[in-house]
Amino acid sequence: MSNHPQPYAFPQRTPVFTALIVILAAIFCGWLINRTYNPAPAFNNRGTANPADFDETQRWKFSAEGRAKAIAELRQKEKIAATTYGWVDQPQGIVRLPIDRAMALTVKDHARP
Repeated sequence: MSNHPQPYAFPQRTPVFTALIVILAAIFCGWLINRTYNPAPAFNNRGTANPADFDETQRWKFSAEGRAKAIAELRQKEKIAATTYGWVDQPQGIVRLPIDRAMALTVKDHARP
């Protein structure tokens, strides 16, 4: 038996394995941070999409004029629904009232003793 330690025996190889573990942990953390803060791009984001690839019902989303027209139409439908009478579900007897009339009926119901 010799008193000379073997190469890369326990006391000598511990710093090597520690350094390897630290390097692998740093690489993993870098990958995780990169994946978290730089997500993959959308499959078909609107910036690179070709409007001609979509049907007519979806093309309005690609222009400011189309979106403004859709919002104006939606607001007009909402205004009509808020100011006119109509059926919501006729077989069940559910009707739609103008907001002013519904508020007046609610006040009348709550004014009763």
